[in-house]
Amino acid sequence: MSTTKPHELTPTHQAPPRASDVFGMLTFSGDTMMKRLPSDVHASLLKTIEQGLPLDPAVANTVAVAMKDWALDNGATHYCHWFQPLTGMTAEKHDAFLSILGDGTAIEKLSGNQLIQGEPDASSFPSGGIRDTYEARGYTAWDATSPAFLLRNPGGVTTLCIPTAFVSWTGEALDKKTPLLRSIRAVSEQAMRILKIFGTDKGVAQVVATLGCEQEYFLIDRDLYRARLDLTITGRTLIGAMPPKGHQLDDHYFGAIPDRVISFMAAAEHRLFELGVPVKTRHNEVAPGQYELAPTFELANIAADHQMVCMHVLKMTAREFGFECLLHEKPFAGVNGSGKHNNWSLATNTGVNLLDPHEETHHNLQFLTFLCGVIRAVDTHADLLRASIASAANDHRLGANEAPPAIMSIYLGSMLTDILNQLQHGSPKKTIKGGQLDLGAGTLPMLPRAASDRNRTSPFAFTGNKFEFRAVGSTASVAWPNTVLNTIIAESFDAIATAIENKAGKNASGAKLDEAVCSVLKDTVTNHRRVCFDGDGYSAAWHSEAKKRGLPNLRNTSEALPVFESKTAQELFSKYSVLSPIELKARAEVLMELYVTVVGIEARTMATMVRTQILPAATRAQCELADAVGSSRAAGVECPDEELALRNWVQKLSNLRTALATLDKAEHKEFDDIAQHMRQCSDDVVTAMAEVRTHCDSIEKWTPADLWPLPTYAEMLLDR
Repeated sequence: MSTTKPHELTPTHQAPPRASDVFGMLTFSGDTMMKRLPSDVHASLLKTIEQGLPLDPAVANTVAVAMKDWALDNGATHYCHWFQPLTGMTAEKHDAFLSILGDGTAIEKLSGNQLIQGEPDASSFPSGGIRDTYEARGYTAWDATSPAFLLRNPGGVTTLCIPTAFVSWTGEALDKKTPLLRSIRAVSEQAMRILKIFGTDKGVAQVVATLGCEQEYFLIDRDLYRARLDLTITGRTLIGAMPPKGHQLDDHYFGAIPDRVISFMAAAEHRLFELGVPVKTRHNEVAPGQYELAPTFELANIAADHQMVCMHVLKMTAREFGFECLLHEKPFAGVNGSGKHNNWSLATNTGVNLLDPHEETHHNLQFLTFLCGVIRAVDTHADLLRASIASAANDHRLGANEAPPAIMSIYLGSMLTDILNQLQHGSPKKTIKGGQLDLGAGTLPMLPRAASDRNRTSPFAFTGNKFEFRAVGSTASVAWPNTVLNTIIAESFDAIATAIENKAGKNASGAKLDEAVCSVLKDTVTNHRRVCFDGDGYSAAWHSEAKKRGLPNLRNTSEALPVFESKTAQELFSKYSVLSPIELKARAEVLMELYVTVVGIEARTMATMVRTQILPAATRAQCELADAVGSSRAAGVECPDEELALRNWVQKLSNLRTALATLDKAEHKEFDDIAQHMRQCSDDVVTAMAEVRTHCDSIEKWTPADLWPLPTYAEMLLDR
């Protein structure tokens, strides 16, 4: 390993302009569309975007020409259909605007057909058996609700990216976007039924899911990143002893942002503003070298697309500043991991947040109906919600001190918990108020206090006017967990709306409606409040209590993913036309294959590092120790401590070789059944890797620094 300190890169970027000066300038939306499209075409397109109406094919050619001209004016030479296959990443195939006419004339063209539909290879992406290698045809379909954007790489090459869905020739969804859009429609339809019951649906075309996703990440010097095979291949350190100082002093969290880091942040934010991503918050996170970025709320589909753009921009920009951006959920064992807090809510297309409790919450029966619908959904389908965030990477994070446990529960806070108690015993009569905080100093203001505290150990917490799903992993596409979330809530709204309609009868209002609603909500609370828990989710007492309540505890991915193969899951997703049984089975298959593949790559990477780096370095250290013992003996000097150290060292290496042999044996097993293979990886391979790591980390603590071949945790995390 080179001992040269990574270069201190001096940013050449000027201070970025204000967000208001650049926001959305590289997206085909808002003012850009209005200026470049005829008024009738613009109005037609807005109906699709804002009201969820079908796209009028007649407008496609006009939009395509305007989009092409705008892209060319901004330096683009190519366009692509930008989509999200089941890899969990994004995909794009670039085509030049250049076309050759029959007479040899070269023109720049983007037709309506080219805008609406593309045809990528559907057999080279994960399909879970939907497509075989010889069945290659697939289609991408323009998603007009998500703005097209211009993506510029550091070399200045600009490409028009058109967000699209991706489906098989046979029509099955092969991506993350298609089921997300279907789930948004499903939850809208059932939420509209509830609005109709309360007579608040007038002028409302649809209910939309809204989303704001915080993004946690690490920055380390790129030179150190490239010196570690595990980081470059797997995104996390497979070997590495804890440094003397981690985040015990809590001195990094919300601390002053280092100069080079804040320069990187400003450059990344500038690019995100250009792409219409409304980033708002930046700060140091808990762990050394860890940071966070958070946007404001957007429509769920756009937010999911913007999350993928955000991760791309963070990684691309970091390299210009001599950093590598690590998005893995647990890049450093024993150190705070990274998540992507999924702040979800529902709103009408007219801008009314349906999860806003208002001041006198006990009078707001519509809010309480939506609230109870969410409670019922999380309780009834806790296993599906847990499975939606299952991955090999997230297994290392869930339940540690920076992430909620794998048990799905809801935090409501004292005010809403009190109202649930009232609902269970009749109709609610009062709302607890937070009051004010007097800080006891005349120079400080009186602070309004919220009626409830917050709980960072809860995986699904109500935070004032939204729910924060804290268990989503930092590398994950948020499209899939939100697809599951929307679907289970659609089913719950359906059940509650049906129950109210049956009790109240047609066109009920006033006291009769209130009585029917309170009766249904009382039953819902009684049957499902077991999922509500406001205490310490990390405590052993909660695990015991959750078991008594009958809440599922799917501790790892191998326990969680089979849930998607259940008959209940198939019927649920099929009923609301989100995923057919074939499509759901394919996703379960792909997720299982992904788990097995990731664990296998990690195991082989670890074995390579042990054989080619750790054992050679440890053997050299053993030789030095043996030479010292031999020299002492030759000089007639007794050295019992050194002799004991040598014997212990030889034993350490022997233990490591034994553990490595166990890992090799576990990793080389083959299975025909993917679910069985996944369980074996979880039980045997992951366990064997942990054992190898234990021995490697012990050896690292005693190996002379000049012999240790890898950048250490202290070098990567503490030197800024």
